[in-house]
Amino acid sequence: MEVRAVAKNVHRSPQKVRLVADVVRGRTVNEALAILQFMPQIAARDVYKVIKSAAANAENNFELDVNDLVIHRLFVDEGTTLKRGRPGPHGRFKPRLRRWSHITAIVQERGAV
Repeated sequence: MEVRAVAKNVHRSPQKVRLVADVVRGRTVNEALAILQFMPQIAARDVYKVIKSAAANAENNFELDVNDLVIHRLFVDEGTTLKRGRPGPHGRFKPRLRRWSHITAIVQERGAV
């Protein structure tokens, strides 16, 4: 059984969040949370919250044991992009794109296919 949690419109660049997600993908939930807790990247907090939420969904809604959960899929999609800008040299426009992310975590029991 797969259980999911989604965080939408996280104010981080998807490129930076994917770097953190690549580290914990495929690990057990407890191991991933321990790794994320001590990572220096700010995006680690957002991934931590999503994985913890997926584990809580599995425990409360489907009565699964948190110690047996594995991160089956963890992916980061691009969300909304705020387009702002500053003046550049010679009257040009220099865009400043503020990117947002959608983080999705899917966990399942160890050994389930």
